Amino acid sequence: MIFIHFFLLFALVVVSGSSVFLFKKRNGVFVKLLLAFSGAYLLSISVLHLIPEIYADYSESIGVYILIGFFLQIILEYFSKGIEHGHIHHHENEPFPIAIIASLCIHSFLEGMPLADGDNDSLLLAIILHKIPISIVLVTLLLQTGLSKIKVIGWLAFFALMLPLGAVVSLLIGSELTHHSSKSSAIILALVVGIFLHISTTILFESSENHKFNSYKLITIVIGAILAFFSH
Repeated sequence: MIFIHFFLLFALVVVSGSSVFLFKKRNGVFVKLLLAFSGAYLLSISVLHLIPEIYADYSESIGVYILIGFFLQIILEYFSKGIEHGHIHHHENEPFPIAIIASLCIHSFLEGMPLADGDNDSLLLAIILHKIPISIVLVTLLLQTGLSKIKVIGWLAFFALMLPLGAVVSLLIGSELTHHSSKSSAIILALVVGIFLHISTTILFESSENHKFNSYKLITIVIGAILAFFSH
C-alpha cells in the first residue's frame, strides 16, 4: 500500500508541473498564493504536530537536528537561488541550471525520507502542498532555458522521483538498523522539520507587491494555518 502512495506522489508532482504546458502564461499570483498557503501549513503543522511528536518519542538533543535542518536549507538555497519559495533567477543566455536542480533534488530526497513510516497523513499533505508550486516553478524555469518539452518532462520526472526514492532509502536504512529505527526516524523527521521551518518562514515573511495582494495573502495564510490545526 505504501508503494502506491509513493507512485501517487510521483504522479502528482509530474501532473502539477506539466500543467504549465496548458497555459500560455504562468499565473504568478496563483503560484504565490499557493506558496503562501503551503508556507502557512508547513509552519503550523511543524509547530502543532511534528515537533511535539518528535520530542514525545525522542527528546535527547533533538533540537540540534532541527537546527541542522534549518541551516542545511540555507546552504541548499544558496545553490537553488530560492526556487523553493517561488523565485526564478535565470535568463535565456545563462547555462543549464544544474546546481538548482541538484539542490532541489537533495531537498526533495530528504523530505521523502520521513514518509517511510506511512502513518503521518499531516506530513504527507504538507509535502504535497509544498511540491505542487515548486513543480510549477521548476517547469517554468526549465522552459526558459530553451529545452524541448520532452526534456523538460524528463527533468521533472527525475525531480519527482526524489520523494519516493528518499522514502525507499529510509525504509532500507530502517530495516538494516532495526534497533535504532525509532531514533533514526526521529532524527530524520527533525531535519525535515528544520527545513520546513526555514522554507515556511521565508515564504511568509517575504514582502508583497501591493496591499491588495497582501490581503489575499493574509486570508490564504489564515486558511492554511486553520487546516493545519485540524489535521493530524
